[in-house]
Amino acid sequence: MKMGHGQKLGRRKEAAIIALLIQPSLEKAAAQAGIAKSTLWNWLQLESFQAEYREAKKTAIGLAVSTLQRGCQLAAVTLLTIVRDVTAPAGARVRAAQVILEMSFNALEIDEIIGRLEQLEKSSRNFEADFTT
Repeated sequence: MKMGHGQKLGRRKEAAIIALLIQPSLEKAAAQAGIAKSTLWNWLQLESFQAEYREAKKTAIGLAVSTLQRGCQLAAVTLLTIVRDVTAPAGARVRAAQVILEMSFNALEIDEIIGRLEQLEKSSRNFEADFTT
């Protein structure tokens, strides 16, 4: 984990960040890192430590999202299978249909918002170009 100007956090601080990502409490994270809870709390007040901890959390969340994304196709097939299965309980079929519809509507909304945003960005660039020339 690199900090600004090429510096690195010490190994104990890196171990503390890993422990914070894994453990459910400050006490357990400190114990795993082999430091006092007060030391970990003090480190959490340091801007450089906070920045590295934020980066580590972003990385961990990104990995989790990637894992979930790999299961999206299977999840979609599962929902469609349940909707088509006339022997499945009605509640399961209705819920699967509801999820499919909600996700489809959400995808359409997001697509529309992205289109509007792209149009606004294009208009903004054109306005800036007209204004600066």
